[in-house]
Amino acid sequence: MATSTAVTVSVTTRVSRGLWHDAFRRLMRNGPAIVGMVFIAIFVFGAILAPIIAPYPPNVPGQLGNAMHGPSLIHIMGTDTQGNDEFSRILYGARISLTVGVVAVFFGLIGGTTVGAIAGGAGGIVDGILMRVIDVLLAVPGILLAIGIVAWLGHGEIQIMLAVGISYSPMFARLLRGSLLALRESDYVIAARSMGASPVRILVRHMLPNALTPLIVQATLAAATAIIDVAGLGFLGLGPGDPRIAEWGEMLTDSSRFLQSAPYLIFFPGAAIVISAIGFNLLGDGLREALDPRLKR
Repeated sequence: MATSTAVTVSVTTRVSRGLWHDAFRRLMRNGPAIVGMVFIAIFVFGAILAPIIAPYPPNVPGQLGNAMHGPSLIHIMGTDTQGNDEFSRILYGARISLTVGVVAVFFGLIGGTTVGAIAGGAGGIVDGILMRVIDVLLAVPGILLAIGIVAWLGHGEIQIMLAVGISYSPMFARLLRGSLLALRESDYVIAARSMGASPVRILVRHMLPNALTPLIVQATLAAATAIIDVAGLGFLGLGPGDPRIAEWGEMLTDSSRFLQSAPYLIFFPGAAIVISAIGFNLLGDGLREALDPRLKR
């Protein structure tokens, strides 16, 4: 009897650890995902430790005599049009570009999850109205929607976060709503409904936890695109608005007319955008494989 109880406890413990523990193990065995995490970690730690790592301040007035010097031992990535160290500005720029991109996706995730949960949980006319609004927003390219919102709200980091977040909300809303519709007739949902559970309890306790996995994966993938969108807004002159602030998109804008005479000014911030986006994409693909129950071994 004691042996049977011990076996039951052991099996219960293993089952309770199950999904997330197994997903983490498979993620750690995924080579490209590890590479993506390394790329992300490099930029994150570079941004956090920028005051320590950066050899110069990101913006020093009166350095025009040192402007547009190519990469050297003193300035490993050269200097920009104002004489500021390019490497230092890349590090400080990571603070803005990564923070704005990730927070924008978080805003979009919160907004999209709220709308998708209401639509998928309520159904009927509420679902129909909300989905028609989502369809209208999805008909507008995300970057154009973000440009319109920034033009309306004005320049600033908060405005960019809101603009990019709103442009991503419809995607998250439709994804969650589809997942909830697929779960509506699941056995455990029917069982909870037959036991008298309220619709809100069924949605919050039973359906949402089982529908969040695709959102987690999509949010990671969206972070890569958000960083590019934030840089694109900066390149179009819709960035933070202060030229003294180091931001990858605005760095590209300031250097675009010197593409032939000083190509390094375009290469380094462009490489930072590309590598960070690749890192989030690799991590997102790894999470998709790790969290897919069909791939469980």
